[in-house]
Amino acid sequence: MSSEAGYRVAVLGATGLVGRTMIKVLEERNFPVSELVPLASPRSKGEVIAFKGREFVTDVPSAEIFKGVDIALFSAGATASKEWAPVAAAAGAIVIDNSSAFRMDEGIPLVVPEVNPEAIFDREGKAAPIIANPNCSTIQMVVALKPLYDAYGIRRVVVSTYQSVTGKGKAGRDALESELAGDIPEDFTHFHQIAFNAVPQIDAFTDNGYTKEEMKMVNETKKIMADDTIQVSPTTVRIPVYGGHGESLNVELKSDYDIEEVRALLAGSPGIVMQDDPSARLYPMPMTSYERDEVFVGRLRPDYWHPRTLNLWVVADNLRKGAATNAVQIAELLVGNL
Repeated sequence: MSSEAGYRVAVLGATGLVGRTMIKVLEERNFPVSELVPLASPRSKGEVIAFKGREFVTDVPSAEIFKGVDIALFSAGATASKEWAPVAAAAGAIVIDNSSAFRMDEGIPLVVPEVNPEAIFDREGKAAPIIANPNCSTIQMVVALKPLYDAYGIRRVVVSTYQSVTGKGKAGRDALESELAGDIPEDFTHFHQIAFNAVPQIDAFTDNGYTKEEMKMVNETKKIMADDTIQVSPTTVRIPVYGGHGESLNVELKSDYDIEEVRALLAGSPGIVMQDDPSARLYPMPMTSYERDEVFVGRLRPDYWHPRTLNLWVVADNLRKGAATNAVQIAELLVGNL
């Protein structure tokens, strides 16, 4: 996989919110693309996608079309990924999959570049044929947790999320817009009315009383951090904002800390922007993260009632760092190491 002119990059789900954002991020970050191969469902076939001053026509996935593709970015849902990721990989492409299809599969790396970039490659330095992109809420959390884990160790994390409607893609955004316009449907996209509301359910409930979204945060964190001892206690909530997930974290460390040392540690860590000046009302918000690739951290303070524990507030654009940008960053690691 190499080309001085660039790489042939396919995007499956190219006409969806995340797929379009992937293409936008590829262009913004000047990823070396020699040819873009936009793919989507039959209803989007023929749609024209603009990229770097050129136009590319959307097609449907097939074994033939993946031949010659170097990197394939997938964001078309788990069903499509399970069908087409093995096909693309067999054709020689490296697949970076944004769905939940392979995240917990043994042997398939689950990667956040600021946290575990080494997981992409085997001992011989060969990249895995399929690489999984974690869940959006997990990505921003582990970016903030990694520096703390390395410096102090982490025993337990209690996390409550405040997640954008765009976590459900275009349908989630359209549902909020329709409800704000007064069109209240019989079947709610977010299980209940989302306008002027907060819904403490994202995805279906499991037998243990947690939702699938919450269990993703539990299991994915352990895999990404390569530590099954980390305890994650999540509550995920959908709120009526367009872009950016917020997370309140209560983190119990394994050793004592100095709050100013923690502040400096986080501020100097890759992918993190500290916004933490309460006197100036400076703290991260969804609007802060909109169209940005960084993870924003603020409201840093000790938990005075529990030793070795601190609180922080974490925000990131879920379409970008929570999905598209993370996938493109993985692709950048491939280019830099192959």
